[in-house]
Amino acid sequence: MIQRACAVVFALIATLVHADAQGISLPQRTPEEQRTIALYKQANRAVVFITTRSYVVDPFEFFDDIKPQEGTGTGTVVDAAKGIVVTNLHVIESALNSGGSVEIMLASGLNSRARLVGYDPENDIAVLKIAEPSRDLVALPFADSSKLEVGQQVYAIGNPFGLYRSLTSGIISSLDRTMKTSRGAKLKDLIQTDAAINPGNSGGPLLDSAGNLIGINTAIMSQSGSSAGVGFAVPINSIRRILPEIIETGKVSRPRMGWQLVDTDQGPMVLRVVASGSAASVGVSPIQRVISGGAFMQGYREDIDEADLVYKVNGKLVHSRDDVEDSIKESKRNEKITLTLRRGGIYGKEREVSVLPRWE
Repeated sequence: MIQRACAVVFALIATLVHADAQGISLPQRTPEEQRTIALYKQANRAVVFITTRSYVVDPFEFFDDIKPQEGTGTGTVVDAAKGIVVTNLHVIESALNSGGSVEIMLASGLNSRARLVGYDPENDIAVLKIAEPSRDLVALPFADSSKLEVGQQVYAIGNPFGLYRSLTSGIISSLDRTMKTSRGAKLKDLIQTDAAINPGNSGGPLLDSAGNLIGINTAIMSQSGSSAGVGFAVPINSIRRILPEIIETGKVSRPRMGWQLVDTDQGPMVLRVVASGSAASVGVSPIQRVISGGAFMQGYREDIDEADLVYKVNGKLVHSRDDVEDSIKESKRNEKITLTLRRGGIYGKEREVSVLPRWE
């Protein structure tokens, strides 16, 4: 029996060797495999490896001993000629806050220092500029992320756990997801995918089956810290809208009302207002008012009956503070917003005010 098995194995090996000698390809790759291989060969050249160096104070050492700390992540080239790279803010934040440095390794293996152009905490996006862009640098074409559908095939490329330009694939699991970052910022309109995304993937591209950029991978939902099949990406349309302003000014200006809202069982109410803000300038009344007991004493007095409930924004009913903020974000510069307010709650006296938000 053993001799017969060995004979079969040797015969199979001889057949494969003979087939190879005759130039016969065994076995053929499927058309889907060929497309994935072609996609990776083109797109991975636009993915860079980011290394950050930051400086932290060691709490267990005397004399505030400062020690260097390294971190890694991924970046996506979006403008090859100018060397513009998009990544997540949280990838470079430690270096940014400690006066550290950011270095980029290109697909060619060349290393280059990177300069921070600007960032947007509300989308967890940072924009870098490569100091010495390579001639063979490749940028990814943008897709229209408003046309994405659940079930669509997607691909993620990044540097998970420091493993250069790893490819994973999956589908779009859902759209318009919302989640909070570690800083408490709320990321909205996210793409959810089951393509494996791990620490180090942040800042890398999420691609459609044509190799177009549909999003920047930004977060995972996992109790272990590793991929659990629930990853999130900032849609490229959100980034496309803010990218020119970040490149020009280093930040993103948005309309601000100068208030803090709170959700109640009757709807969004004004909790506080900034004395010099837009809301205060038109007499919006908050729940909490500052009271002063002298130069060294200050507190708040609460009165819900005298506070304004935000009922409509530009004639549209709003049911939560997110509804209010989303409606305000849609406004344009030098455009007034009409607020319909009800004093003391849903059954209170209704009035309208027209207010011009400040852009900052």
